[in-house]
Amino acid sequence: MTSQHTPPGGPPDTIVAVDGVSKRFGERQAVDGLDLTVPKGTCFGLLGPNGAGKTTTLCMIYGVTAPSSGSIRVFGIDISEDPRAVRARWGVTLQETIYIETATTAENLRIFGRFHLLREPELSERVEELLDSLDLRTYADAPVKTLSGGYKRRLSVAMSLINRPELLILDEPTTGLDPAVRHALWSRVRDLRARGTTVLLTTHYMDEAERLCDRVMIVDQSRSMIEGTPHQLIERELANEAVEVECTA
Repeated sequence: MTSQHTPPGGPPDTIVAVDGVSKRFGERQAVDGLDLTVPKGTCFGLLGPNGAGKTTTLCMIYGVTAPSSGSIRVFGIDISEDPRAVRARWGVTLQETIYIETATTAENLRIFGRFHLLREPELSERVEELLDSLDLRTYADAPVKTLSGGYKRRLSVAMSLINRPELLILDEPTTGLDPAVRHALWSRVRDLRARGTTVLLTTHYMDEAERLCDRVMIVDQSRSMIEGTPHQLIERELANEAVEVECTA
């Protein structure tokens, strides 16, 4: 169940290929020699605690920060050479999403759609579809500043889907949300997977990884510790459990 090394670019059905990637911030090693591949149409999860390197890995894949060493290819394209060639084909929800707080929910979606060069009538069709599918209809005309954290997170996911991406990147999408909102977002991710969208996500929650992911990599202290299917990881954890019984006379 160790990480399977893939040559740069990966096979034709590989959407994301991370090869020997490391990242340092001064003296701090944020990511250390990471290899991972995300096949087309699958959901791949990075599971680990805060500071493990999950968000830094996503930021390197997204092109927000450059790796100190190693290579990253998305859709077979080296993102350090041509990031614009891939950005029209993915959607990203990071932990901090920038909204226009005084604009309405629908207006934020329309603005983000125009950023992706969508035009009418397609733009309006997609906005209406996302308002319904992410249960935002009631708040379509509400300023974003009036939304709860859960509905802002739904809007963030909706914005990342406006261009119908081939790859969806989600950074801890349900952290801090109540169970009802978590389950609603899980349902949406499962729907996207059923339609063939490739998903790469980070999470703190094993139950989330188990429900959504085809494969999971556990990361800690900047390194990959183990990789496998959720079932494999759970079986291994159960096999490693020790039970102490204290007997008294």
